[in-house]
Amino acid sequence: MDIYLDSADVSQWALPPGCPPVVGVTTNPSLVFQAVLRVNLDTYLGLVDAAAAQGMRRLMLQLPSADLAQAQAWVGALQARCAKAGVALTIKLPCLASWLPCIQAVQAMEQAVLLTGLSNPVQLLWAQSLGVDFVAPYVGRLASDTINGGRDVWALIQACVVAQNAAGAKSGPKLLAASIKSPDVLSRLMGLGAAAVTLPPASLISWSQDPITDAAVAQFERDIAASLA
Repeated sequence: MDIYLDSADVSQWALPPGCPPVVGVTTNPSLVFQAVLRVNLDTYLGLVDAAAAQGMRRLMLQLPSADLAQAQAWVGALQARCAKAGVALTIKLPCLASWLPCIQAVQAMEQAVLLTGLSNPVQLLWAQSLGVDFVAPYVGRLASDTINGGRDVWALIQACVVAQNAAGAKSGPKLLAASIKSPDVLSRLMGLGAAAVTLPPASLISWSQDPITDAAVAQFERDIAASLA
């Protein structure tokens, strides 16, 4: 399973020992804003350069507008910068019918597309029919959907995995699970066969250690000391 860092803050991209390797970074306008950056093309081009400098092989960037002229201009500039930097680009777009012209325009530029915010099986079938490369359901948000009393998010995740592994012309899109709130959820996604997940750097760092492991090692050290006394 591939792991992406969910952050536009370049200072958070370097992880300490104990963390698994990551293949790249995924961002969205909210993460760019949280990193105290402007949601504009210059910022996105800077993120491409930062990804290359830190050895990130892949970068997923979300367009801020469905305006076709802007989308084509941004994607063209990002494709050129990514080709020069040796970074594989995926463009993130909302899983909304109103964005269909933009989705199709980006695909016409032979650019990989991820539909973000996918929340139900009808949207999954639509994404599959479009031939997009990735879908990103927000696992934590769906599980805590108080308006609908919580959803059976694992039924949707299983459907995404089945679609991802389907043979033939209707195979895909790959599942990139987002909004993961606990290591137990991560374990379940790994067990179900999710192609990828995106995690905040803080979560990876926190989960790289565990009090049960610490307690076991402390016991070993006490017993070693006692045996030599």
